[in-house]
Amino acid sequence: EFRKLLLEDGNAACEAVGLERGLYKLVAVANTDKAHNVVVCTLCSCYPRSLLGLPPDWYKSRNYRSRLINNPREVLREFGTVIDDDVVVRVHDSTADMRYLVVPKRPAGTDGWSETQLAGLVTRDAMIGVTFARQP
Repeated sequence: EFRKLLLEDGNAACEAVGLERGLYKLVAVANTDKAHNVVVCTLCSCYPRSLLGLPPDWYKSRNYRSRLINNPREVLREFGTVIDDDVVVRVHDSTADMRYLVVPKRPAGTDGWSETQLAGLVTRDAMIGVTFARQP
């Protein structure tokens, strides 16, 4: 139910678990077998700090910001994330008014896992989209 709410209305999902709404619209996008999402802010470093903490230095770098738009698969490979050719890579550009959060694809073999167990597989980088969720 939470995942569904998060994908429909990120701000409402935050409020539902007691997190501050923020001054921006939060849009959650889900990785699937057919699509991989990754987030960038091409103008500066717009980032959901209240959810993910301080952004990593590479996220703010001009190199990451400019290259991800033009060559996302190459940049992802540099993070060790190889995306199959039949999977669409979608690059989402955050703005001052809108932030993106990637919902990683659930790793195989985690059916029946608790929320706590699943949370241990999800990293900040997976929620930016430059890596996958950890494998169990």
